Amino acid sequence: MRLWFTDTGGSGEPIVLMHAITGTSESWASQVDAFSKAGFRVITFDRRGWGRSAADPSTGAQPGHASDDLHALADFLSLGRFHLVGVAGGGFVALDYAAWHPERLASLIVGASTGSVSDKEIQDAISLIEVPGLRALPAHFREVGASYRGTNPEGTARWRAIEEHARQPDAPTQPLRSPNTFAKLATITTRTLVIAADADLIAPPGLMRIWARHVKGARWATVADAGHSIAWEQPAMFNDVVLRFLKGGRPFADVP
Repeated sequence: MRLWFTDTGGSGEPIVLMHAITGTSESWASQVDAFSKAGFRVITFDRRGWGRSAADPSTGAQPGHASDDLHALADFLSLGRFHLVGVAGGGFVALDYAAWHPERLASLIVGASTGSVSDKEIQDAISLIEVPGLRALPAHFREVGASYRGTNPEGTARWRAIEEHARQPDAPTQPLRSPNTFAKLATITTRTLVIAADADLIAPPGLMRIWARHVKGARWATVADAGHSIAWEQPAMFNDVVLRFLKGGRPFADVP
């Protein structure tokens, strides 16, 4: 496997950003700029099967686990302990990694994500909120909020361009190292922030609260007027929340 990554370098605390299923490392442009200006070393990478990362089946079994790829990259870059941010599908992997290697994480931030939690309570909630026919619609109708689509056509067009070329044709989906469950989340010891988007059709705040309550000591924040693509739609608010958490700013509430 050859992982495509970006690294701002420098001596600041490292942050690794995990993109959504509809994104690539290109989705993080606003965060790379803001977090690096705040003094952090910012790393993004294209997950296996996305963007410019290239799998070589002749070197071993595919598709492997995304957490293994993340761990290998962290070792390759000699990161030591690092902050981990995952949104949407990137949040699935972030939770999986936090349960597997808590000693490597300085903090964990998960935004706009169902967590891929398999417990019946979550699955029942997903079935209740599912909009009939939503999954058959183009991705930007599902994942980009109406306010953003209606007021930022250029940003929406850029999001669509990234999404249309994000996933490699016929790329297999990497499984988690183990299913994300309430019991597994309860083992996470990393300082954690969960960020919900209040206009998210896929992982609304009410759904995220169900699984977030199982992460001991998790803190909670909500980004207003954002859909599932929380960091893309409201970068200023998202970045402010993340940086305040990383720098120990104004205290955050417990999960409501």
